[in-house]
Amino acid sequence: MENTQIQWHPAFVAALNLELSENRDSLSFHREHNLNVRPLEIDLLITKKFSGSLVDNEIGRLFRGHNILEYKDPQDHLNIDVFFKVEGYACLYKSYGKTVNAIKEEDITLTLIRDARPAGLFRYFEKHGYQLSNPYSGIYYIVGKMPFLAQIIVTKELDPKLHVWLRALSGKLEKQDMQNLLSRTKRLHKKMDREYAEAVLEVAFRANMKIMAEFMGDDHMSEEFLELVKPIIAPKIYKLEQEALNRGIEQGIERGIEQGIEQGIERGIEQGIRGSIDMLRDIGCMDENIKVMIMKKYSLSAEKADQYLFYSNDEE
Repeated sequence: MENTQIQWHPAFVAALNLELSENRDSLSFHREHNLNVRPLEIDLLITKKFSGSLVDNEIGRLFRGHNILEYKDPQDHLNIDVFFKVEGYACLYKSYGKTVNAIKEEDITLTLIRDARPAGLFRYFEKHGYQLSNPYSGIYYIVGKMPFLAQIIVTKELDPKLHVWLRALSGKLEKQDMQNLLSRTKRLHKKMDREYAEAVLEVAFRANMKIMAEFMGDDHMSEEFLELVKPIIAPKIYKLEQEALNRGIEQGIERGIEQGIEQGIERGIEQGIRGSIDMLRDIGCMDENIKVMIMKKYSLSAEKADQYLFYSNDEE
């Protein structure tokens, strides 16, 4: 699937909510915060509700009262111009305080987040006298020549067990990453947390279809995995079914008799099943897993499901 169809930024906001869930009651999340009437937007602004409160998560350890976050999806560049743009956002944000110096310079932080390490930007820093420290895996503090505290987060380098949600925003996940993501999702019980997790899961699944297919082929994971992936696959299957069903009804009506309508509907359902099989094969599902799915969805016997799979193979 093309990455241009993947909605990375909403999943990023959801991932940050989950990463900082232990401190969420003391933070306010402002998605796409407008700086002024012109189209200048901060990807995410996180403000502390209580001054002096500490964030336990490594990602938020640097946070002060006002925290500006810029997220770059795997296809975007994080270069020196982006860095200065975000620094400019911070300057504008400070200048829009209700009174003079209402927002203190030392109370603002910048966080830039990307899947892979921005090697060109790091070379620029080294050449121009900036210093980088690396207090935690995947987290780099920028020291010197900076009006604001700043950090760069490389999600690929984050601890895979501590930062499941941000690491999931990648098109190059490994099977263990997906396993960690699924395990963590199972442990969520609050409605809001589950909704955030579903947003992250959808992006992770869409960007890593090969890994998703491997999980579908795992006998021990298929039932659990299918429940989570159902919201992604189901709309496509439903569309195929409805299109085929409508064609069958039209054919039956053209024949103008009750038996013809019934036969047309039956034929439409058959076309929907075959379309579903084709679609599931396209994303890499194994036939044994497809068989289980169509048996459940269409109340088919094992023998009938085998026939559909055989005829679909034969048509290819």
